[in-house]
Amino acid sequence: MQRAILETPRLVAVMWGPDDAGLIHELHSTIETTRYLSGTAPWSREKAEERLRNWFGEQERDGATKYKILSRDDGRFIGRAGFSLLDGERRDFELGYSLRFQEWGKGYATEIAGELAEWFFERNFAQQFIAFTHPDNAASQHVLTKIGMRSRMPMIIDGLTCPTFELTAGMRTA
Repeated sequence: MQRAILETPRLVAVMWGPDDAGLIHELHSTIETTRYLSGTAPWSREKAEERLRNWFGEQERDGATKYKILSRDDGRFIGRAGFSLLDGERRDFELGYSLRFQEWGKGYATEIAGELAEWFFERNFAQQFIAFTHPDNAASQHVLTKIGMRSRMPMIIDGLTCPTFELTAGMRTA
């Protein structure tokens, strides 16, 4: 297994390998795992390869990206999770995650999101980060509030008014 970026009781986050586009394509090749993402359509192999290149670039430039999430027990691929720096007025870091459909309902999203929040603030990337969801993605909204994020002004993403959440370093220590 590659060097861990971070570990939870059941999961490990590692950097992608150069040949991991197939895993990304598998993750996002179903409507279940893309219906709440920009574009909503399953990803092509080309899009998976593009995202992989982007994540390598983010890691190099920003020191963080969306990481490959594996099971600590057997090394199986669970999904992806991490941070991207959003361009915009404030250049906020954005927490994002996506799990294989077969891994839903096991508490993995809450586990990795909570540990990523700790990791983010321990490394002083910024004093806050945000996350946003598709308006219909109640499960993801629940995960974000469960890790201590609070609602803030919605963002408009691809013409949709998306519930948006924030977590500050002060909120984690309060």
